[in-house]
Amino acid sequence: MLPEGTAAPVRDCRRPLFEKRVPSMTAARPGPAFSVHDIPFSTYGSWFGISPVVAENTHAEDLHLVSHQTGMHAVLRLTPMDATGERASTRIEAAPDRLSWVGQAGRVDIAYESPDTVRLRGSGLSLRVLAAARVLTPFSGTYFYREPHVDAYVFTSYETGRRYRITLLSAAVARAAGPQTLGSADRGVTIGAADGGSWEIAVEEYETARRPYVSPGTFDQVVDAARAAFTTFCDAVAPWRSADTPAAELAAYVLWSATVRPKGFVTRTAVLMSKHWMDKVWSWDHCFNALALAPGDSELAWDQFALPFDHQDGSGALPDSVTHSEVLHNFVKPPIHGWAFGHLRRRLAEGAEPARLADAYDKLSRWTEFWLTARRTPGAALPHYEHGNDSGWDNATTFDPERVVVTADLAAFLVLQLRALADLAQELGRLDDAVRWTREADRTQAAMFDELWADGRFVARSADGGTTWDSSSLLDLMPIVLGEHLPEDISTALAHRLEGHLTEHGLATEHPASPCYLSDGYWRGPIWAPSTVLIEDGLRRAGHLRLADDIGARFRALCETSGFAENFDALTGSGLRDRAYTWTASSYLLLAEAYELRRTEPTRTAEV
Repeated sequence: MLPEGTAAPVRDCRRPLFEKRVPSMTAARPGPAFSVHDIPFSTYGSWFGISPVVAENTHAEDLHLVSHQTGMHAVLRLTPMDATGERASTRIEAAPDRLSWVGQAGRVDIAYESPDTVRLRGSGLSLRVLAAARVLTPFSGTYFYREPHVDAYVFTSYETGRRYRITLLSAAVARAAGPQTLGSADRGVTIGAADGGSWEIAVEEYETARRPYVSPGTFDQVVDAARAAFTTFCDAVAPWRSADTPAAELAAYVLWSATVRPKGFVTRTAVLMSKHWMDKVWSWDHCFNALALAPGDSELAWDQFALPFDHQDGSGALPDSVTHSEVLHNFVKPPIHGWAFGHLRRRLAEGAEPARLADAYDKLSRWTEFWLTARRTPGAALPHYEHGNDSGWDNATTFDPERVVVTADLAAFLVLQLRALADLAQELGRLDDAVRWTREADRTQAAMFDELWADGRFVARSADGGTTWDSSSLLDLMPIVLGEHLPEDISTALAHRLEGHLTEHGLATEHPASPCYLSDGYWRGPIWAPSTVLIEDGLRRAGHLRLADDIGARFRALCETSGFAENFDALTGSGLRDRAYTWTASSYLLLAEAYELRRTEPTRTAEV
């Protein structure tokens, strides 16, 4: 309580959503428990995880070693077995340091020793490890053999092009089935102990050859090291977490466990969108992960922002997506990168070197020129999308009349990118460029209001004619991202319409009263993280603080209740589609951090 007569500190609620935060260490803890059916068990840097992703014709408790190299492939099926040789009745427990099958007769535990090696320990139960891939011909599927003169068995996966070696360690014995077999027979090995007691094995993923496995320590030491690694990461990216932001540790785990080492077309350490089936980096998703990571790991954040730019083509376009074995250029994604870059620089724990800023400027310039040239028809002031996928809002109702469309969200994002380039050019001493980008931003913003603002709302227009239309999609309201650049009457009108999309759980991407609303309709109803973060930030910068606070609070509560799904039912709050989506986890971290800063540091000066 303040002394009598002392004025309460004024809270600057217009502080940008994302700011620099200096990490502070907290006491180590085991980490959050989670369901492996929702979030794969994996570790930082690994290209494989343990999950029931492939569930066809399998028992609910069957887990798989799932690789994300050359696509997503279930390689090994893992089944706990009892003393009679039947499937053991177990429950599955998961935390960042280990995954366990626990039954009345015993348990099996698994922990990551390194990104390509897991250790397993069993007591009272055995473990059956079978090749998961269906064998269609003698030349496809998984080949299985025992290594000569070594207590090890090897699965050679046709689908991933890699080997998976099981080495028997303490007290482990094995019963093999189908070694060197061709055709459709099961192949694999059952691991146990001769006396029904405890046993240990190691499972490694490698390419062609590797020296015999040598244990670097005990199983318990492996678990302790895994726990410490996660705790260090969590303390770096979420040092501000408290009882008021209870999902922060799990959000950090979703990011940590979805991170992979550079391989194939993934040129940098990368946070995949998921180690379920959405195992790519899309060229706008990465921005949210970069922002969440920036205060705790500057280099990892830069890598997230830069990775799609490593595949920028000759026109300046970014790819639609990047993964281990493919780069897709069939679509692009919206130019939110100027918006993201401005926030990224403010949030970085360390500043950016001039050479890095110059490189970012050149890449952002080429990306911007793509929209100003390849995506503007002759004589047009505004760029267009060629498909809903280009917007990131694949099937939004804005695109129902036509797909090749001029939209206000695209114009708004481009304006922010142009202004970010102008600021960066000024800083780099490229004064003529700064003037040019500023003029282009002013022209684009003026054209957006002149051509697309009608009767108190933004409309879309055919890129091939003058036909315009409106919709009930939240996409039409995304120009709120312009924030302080919007005239007051327009920002007020947008804020009022946004309130109509606000359900108990957050912003529905299609108005709930629309006849086109679908509860599981992807961008035709469900709540999504990126739209929430972009709108919250724009509202706050435009001065609509109450609404921004309300949207942020509802989304935080949604994640705390329903986890980090790809999207959510707007009316029930249920998680939909992929249940371990990193941009959802990152968005929670961003909103939770901003909330903690406003709650605990009300007198802090805004960083602009």
